[in-house]
Amino acid sequence: MRLKTSLLKEPKHKELVSCVGWTSADELYSCSDDHQILKWNLLNGETSLVVKLPDDTYPIDLHWFPKNVGNKKQGQSDMFVLTSSDGKFHLISKLGRVEKTVEAHSGAVLTGRWNFDGTALLTAGEDGHIKIWSKTGMLRSTLAQNGLPVYSVAWGPDSEKVLYPLGKQLIIKPLQPSSKVLQWKAHDGVILKVDWNPVNDLILSAGEDCKYKVWDSYGRALFSSPSHEYPITSVSWAPDGELFAVGSFHTLRLCDKTGWSYALEKPNTGSIFSLAWSIDGTQVAGACGNGHVIFAHVIEQHWEWKNFEVTLSKRRAMQVRNVINDAMDLLEFRDRVIKASLKYGHLVVSTSLQCYVFSTKNWNTPLIFDLKEGTVSLILQCERHFLLVDGGSLFLYSYEGRLISSPKVPGMRTDILNAQTVSLSNDTIAIRDKTDEKLIYLFDALLGKPLGDGKPLAHKIEVVEIALDQGGPANERKIAFVDKNRDLYISTVRRLGKEQRAVKIGSMVHTLAWCNLSNILCGIQDSRFTVWYYPNVAYVDKELLAKTITEKDGSEFSKSPQIVSFVGNRVTIRRSDGSLVHTNISPYPAIIHDYITAAKWNEAVRLCQFVKEQTTWACLAAMAIANKDMSTAEIAYAAIGEIDKVQYINSIKDLPSKESRLAHIQLFSGNFQDAEAIILQAGLIYQAIQLNIDSYNWERALELAVKHKTHVDTVLAYRQKYLNDFNKKETNKRFLQYAEGVEVDWEKIRAKIEMELVKERERASTGPLGPSTRSSISLPH
Repeated sequence: MRLKTSLLKEPKHKELVSCVGWTSADELYSCSDDHQILKWNLLNGETSLVVKLPDDTYPIDLHWFPKNVGNKKQGQSDMFVLTSSDGKFHLISKLGRVEKTVEAHSGAVLTGRWNFDGTALLTAGEDGHIKIWSKTGMLRSTLAQNGLPVYSVAWGPDSEKVLYPLGKQLIIKPLQPSSKVLQWKAHDGVILKVDWNPVNDLILSAGEDCKYKVWDSYGRALFSSPSHEYPITSVSWAPDGELFAVGSFHTLRLCDKTGWSYALEKPNTGSIFSLAWSIDGTQVAGACGNGHVIFAHVIEQHWEWKNFEVTLSKRRAMQVRNVINDAMDLLEFRDRVIKASLKYGHLVVSTSLQCYVFSTKNWNTPLIFDLKEGTVSLILQCERHFLLVDGGSLFLYSYEGRLISSPKVPGMRTDILNAQTVSLSNDTIAIRDKTDEKLIYLFDALLGKPLGDGKPLAHKIEVVEIALDQGGPANERKIAFVDKNRDLYISTVRRLGKEQRAVKIGSMVHTLAWCNLSNILCGIQDSRFTVWYYPNVAYVDKELLAKTITEKDGSEFSKSPQIVSFVGNRVTIRRSDGSLVHTNISPYPAIIHDYITAAKWNEAVRLCQFVKEQTTWACLAAMAIANKDMSTAEIAYAAIGEIDKVQYINSIKDLPSKESRLAHIQLFSGNFQDAEAIILQAGLIYQAIQLNIDSYNWERALELAVKHKTHVDTVLAYRQKYLNDFNKKETNKRFLQYAEGVEVDWEKIRAKIEMELVKERERASTGPLGPSTRSSISLPH
């Protein structure tokens, strides 16, 4: 990826340009110390004078009123705020009429910023004051008063916090007076510019120490650049949060959100005092010290999928290369390319008006349909369909271009969704809400309606990243998510009336990805590259979890790497310096996943015997229990030396009724309530009571006996035996109450139990399972 820059031969402004701002993707306004505001039309290359300011007004900062107010995008911004050196700010219309001038600060007003929905304006000045104003320019409050000038400000993603530099410090101040202020030393020189991106929640800072830095919203340093020759005078995030631009003296840089540099240009600009990205994120403009305005287009973006490479060669053209036979194809578009994604054998490209869907089998005949708004900020793909975030809505399309659904979350800002907070699989869409980061909304992809009872999945603390698995049937869909503490959890998506239970399967996880074919999860966990070959084991036999994981040292991936893709058995990781590293994982667990999907148990056992690896046997054992294939489970558990479980499985196999077997498999997986429910549903009341007795759930055993008016004496007898074994006396009031009126006779109890077992055998023998000999309950001796 690089920047294609353009500068006019002669500058249009006579003095330094202090600020620039885009009204649309093709129109820019610039302000200069020559008191002129110019309009640049990029479609026809014309520049026109909008207004000449009074001679005593020297503009410093300009910010257009936001378009997306209340999730409704206006076609154009119609007003901007201009701050100036005489302590005033001016609200100016698109035509150049000064609507209002406000005396705001003593000394220059160094910056002015609208919040994301345009309900408030923030200004900061040389006097060290930070003030909040209404849309019409009425003072609402003074947020801070400092002894040093405040050179830059930025709103937090939710417009409830403000970031500003003070000397060498960075300060995040919430608007709520009682909330805690976060402050830390960020640079060795005065900080000149800051920016905070709402999509990725990351902070940029630039200072006179000639460095730019990336921080998270808790003030943790993620990246610090080497020292440049000159102070960094401007930084700016691209709207989607994937890139940022850095400006300095004769220097313009394009960087990835993790900090490493894609491209460095050395234009003849003087210092670049202000940078602004176009609304679609395809180009950046800079206000230059020598009177120029520099324009830079992002080109040569790169996408890869298996043997195909796609490169954006020009703004309206892409080059496709098949690396196997070196065949080249040129794809040309009517409008400029805004976003693209290449996965699952399809290239999806959105331009400013249309969406193109190419198949990797045929590049000549794309499927083309018109976009609703033409401001696509995110494309997600899965095997059967793809999701577009376009303007204020989400749209799910098939690869044939048919609109499948459009899920809606009331009050959600779709413009700040990214690949970490939205996930897509063939049957499910998951969205992490920004207003409450503990909630994950789950939708049926084909209907666009919330899953189950419509309640979101709620976690106890904020969720940072979510990912849906891609393989298997819809009713077994799982979601993996990482929370603020960097703990990795897995949860079922379709609850089927049960309480959703998230299980922790990892800690200190910084990046994760599901395999595109089978449900294998990989991540970087505390500087170790970790693969969870069968994450569902957490719901089947959690003790096996450690045996289904493989780990290797991740030091070769350097500090804070990111997983780019996980295709087949190849994982691509981007290191912090921007280089790509490929690593392969064992192909055998994926083959076992395929065998189990096709119910080829014997082939799976033979493969494990051939491979002789503990992880493959452990995966097979868990898969067999999950699919209730006890013969395979017995072989697999024996192979990994879990003898106690082999004996238990043997006892399960010999149980007389199907319900008892199912219940004991649930019990094996630790799902006691499910096990009890299965037995009660089958009408096996005594077996349910005995299940609770065996698990020492005395209260529940008595409750069931009393409710169904049977075996109260059995519960009391076992309770008494239990207390006698430990030389204890009865203290439970309920047991004392029933003990008074019930006589305990072991002979009668044994006879009753024997009758229950005979009934269960007879029930099983008349059923489809045929006669059997053993019961789920062993008699006391």
